[in-house]
Amino acid sequence: MERIGVLTGGGDCPGLNAVIRAVVRRAFENNIKVVGIKNGWNGLVVGDTMGLDLNSVSDILARGGTILGTSRTNPYKNKDDAAKVIDNYRKMKLDAFIAIGGEDTLGVANKLHKENKGINVVGVPKTIDNDLNATDFTFGFDTAVNIAMEAIDRLRTTAESHHRVMVVEIMGRHAGWITLYAGLAGGADVILIPEVPVDLEDVSSILKKVRENGKFFSIVAVAEGARFKEGQTMIKEEQLDAFGHVILGGIGQRLAAEIERRTAFEARSTVLGHIQRGGSPSAFDRVLGTRFGYKAMELVMDKKFGYMTSLSGNEIKEVPLEAAVGTLKTVDMKLYEMAKTFFG
Repeated sequence: MERIGVLTGGGDCPGLNAVIRAVVRRAFENNIKVVGIKNGWNGLVVGDTMGLDLNSVSDILARGGTILGTSRTNPYKNKDDAAKVIDNYRKMKLDAFIAIGGEDTLGVANKLHKENKGINVVGVPKTIDNDLNATDFTFGFDTAVNIAMEAIDRLRTTAESHHRVMVVEIMGRHAGWITLYAGLAGGADVILIPEVPVDLEDVSSILKKVRENGKFFSIVAVAEGARFKEGQTMIKEEQLDAFGHVILGGIGQRLAAEIERRTAFEARSTVLGHIQRGGSPSAFDRVLGTRFGYKAMELVMDKKFGYMTSLSGNEIKEVPLEAAVGTLKTVDMKLYEMAKTFFG
């Protein structure tokens, strides 16, 4: 190994820079040059790169986002783009590259590796949603949970002052991990996730019982991808991103209106949105990102391509990329059943 690339794809995430830093420092220990591929897969499509050395990563550990930039470019949406990725990989004279991303980014990496001899790939799992298979946790998740929890704590005081129901809309398209963890940590009275259709009658009943028991405010944590029992999903617009996902939003506002109509309690909604992605990563995410980056370089040096770093218990292991990208990891329903103990 003499020259490798590294890219960050998909949504930005606290802890990405920790991974990049670990990759570069470990590489330079072994006299391996690192090429930063800018703006996700788009950087390999157009050949947009930047040099990475010890100086460029010396003060990025605490920074959110990614110094490489990112995009939701999917080169397989256009066969010419996929060919350009392969061509630029060879023009850059890369011996391997490390792809840091979620299911979509790593799905592209897996396909490139399996279908093209000589395209050597190692994956690092990244998503605030924690919905990637074959790893217990992904970096970015802990930071997002803490941001959402703090928001719930802050909303609690204004809810109590005005005797309101505060609905907090939290990120989570198909999996409710952030909402469940933040709701538990923040003491939400109701937690609603994509895995369980929302029954408005049950929600109203719980909130009424809260009032009957002498508490005159409530917090409802709802994932953006939650759907009402009759199968409705609220969306801002009928738009798709580059990977074909519907752009979600609006469930919190609709839910607050339904709660007011059914209970006569004043209700307000707050959408946390991209606040959950931003800012400095937590200590847990900095350490996990560092461990993932270090392990990724070990896989590169051992020529174990087609694998992804993974957290299993407290141990960093490698798993085949295809094990991570087949299906989404949804909420453990035993944990959700436990959470119901604290509803209301």
